[in-house]
Order: sequence, then C-alpha cells, then structure tokens
Amino acid sequence: MAADLYPSSPAPSAASQTRFQKLRKRLHKDRALLLLALPGILYFLIYKYLPMFGLVIAFNDYSPFQGFFGSEWVGLGQFRKIFSDTEVLRVIWNTLFISFLQIVFAFPIPIVLALMLNAVRNQLYKRIIQTVVYLPHFLSWVVVIGICVLFLKSEGLINEILKSIGLPAIPFLTDPAYFKPLIVGQVIWKETGWGTIIFLAALAGVNPNLYEAAVMDGANRWRQTWHITLPSIRSTIIILLILRLGSVLDSGFEQIWLMLNPFNKDTGNVLDTFVYFKGIEQSDYSFATAVGLFKGVVGLILVMGANYLAKRFGEEGVY
Repeated sequence: MAADLYPSSPAPSAASQTRFQKLRKRLHKDRALLLLALPGILYFLIYKYLPMFGLVIAFNDYSPFQGFFGSEWVGLGQFRKIFSDTEVLRVIWNTLFISFLQIVFAFPIPIVLALMLNAVRNQLYKRIIQTVVYLPHFLSWVVVIGICVLFLKSEGLINEILKSIGLPAIPFLTDPAYFKPLIVGQVIWKETGWGTIIFLAALAGVNPNLYEAAVMDGANRWRQTWHITLPSIRSTIIILLILRLGSVLDSGFEQIWLMLNPFNKDTGNVLDTFVYFKGIEQSDYSFATAVGLFKGVVGLILVMGANYLAKRFGEEGVY
C-alpha cells in the first residue's frame, strides 16, 4: 500500500541511461552542425589546448636533453626574472605603447568610416569604396611591409620625390622615431576595411523609424548620429574593444619582425619578438615560455575586467 502511495525513484543506472539516450538523440539530430564545427574544434584542440601542457617548462630550468619532468624545478623563478630584467621592462613598455597607439588611432577609424559610408546614398559608389578599403585585409604582412619598404627606403619613391624638389631624404626605416607611427599606419591601412564591414553590419540593424522621428523633431545629421546611430551600435563597439584589450600585449609578431632592424630594435622590440629571440635564437625556453604565459594571463585579466565593467554599465559584454 505504501509502495503505491510513494512510488520509488528510478534506479541511478536507469536515469543515467535515459540521459545518455537523450544525448545520443540530440547528437544524432545535430550531426550536420557538429560535422561542420569539427574542423574548428580540432583546430583549437590541436593548436590551442594540447600545447598548454608545455607550459610546465615555464616553472622549470628546461633542458631538451632532460625533458619536461627531468629538468630542474624552479617554481616562480622565471617570473621573477621578468620584473628584474631591464630589457623585459623596456620590451613591455614598447608593447603597451604600440597597443595604446593602435587603440587610440586605429580602433576609431573603422567606426568613422562606417558612419560616413552609411550616409552615402549611391549604392554603387558605396560598394566601390567598401571594396577598395577592404582589399588590403587580404594581403599578407610580407606584402604590406614590402610595399612600405619600396616607398620609404632611401632610394624609394617618397625620398626620390623629396630629392627632386631639393629636400633632404628622410630615414623612415632606420630612424627609431618613425617606427611606431609606421606600425600604426600600416595597421590602419590594412585592417580598417575589415572593421568597417563589422560596423556597417551593426548599422544595418538600426531602426529607420528613429531617424524619421528625429527629422520631424528638427534634429540635424550630427544630432542623429550622436543620439541614434552611436547608441545603437554601442554594444558592438564595446564588445570589439573588450576583445582588443585581450590582445593588448600582442602587437603582431610578423609585422614587427619584418620591420625590425639594428637601428630601431631598441624601440621596436615587443614581447612577441622578444620571446622569439629568447626562445629560438638564445634557446632560453623556460624564460620565453614564462614571458608568453605572463602575456596570456594579463590579457585574460584585462578581458574579464573590461567585461565586468561593461556589465556594470548596463551592456551585454562578451559573456
């Protein structure tokens, strides 16, 4: 009688078997999507997660002959060297300064260009401009640096023009004062088109009725942009800014490496190139790994902090 009033719960094995069957049915139902996602999943597993096991050498005095677990354990000794090595501090400053310049100058330009293109009514003209500014995104940094060197070297086009009008040649590639402006200018020229497309997609979602109501209230083009357009794409701007802060210590190895020379190395050496010099050329694997791990931890903290602040101010954030 009591058993009829209070039926017993299913056995754990039966419950787990039911959950397994539901999971199997769901996987079978979404098998096409999972198959499409498989290359991306394998990419992250092979190139992002599996190499993380090698981070153990950041806590060792690693020797290739003794292996990961045979090398001497030094704990946080490699990380203490980061803050006691004056060269590392200079490299960190170079990295932060270049990233700061890119955020201040390169990040807003796609927003401004997207706003300008959004105001163009001639669709053909608009598409031509989009194509022209987007094409450099498909060029590799080798090609971009090659074009830059071709124009700016001592016998390049710009210096030849300066000489023809009686002005002295400018050492663009060897004077350290020109290194950072050149890096930022190359990023602007190459990546502005990509950012513009993202912001144009965000602008396409703005309700046109808002503009019509603003016109009826007497708002000019500037007030429409300030009170309607920018607030409508604010979440997109904040998300991209948060993601950019996560790579604030990642200035781009290939670009910096191709622009470095003995004359500007002190000004242009950043964490990515420093890790290469230490880890590959000088075989100091443990210290180079510690610097790379430090860079990743700082990026993670910045992303989490920026995401937290974004949520505190009422935005969605990244997660």
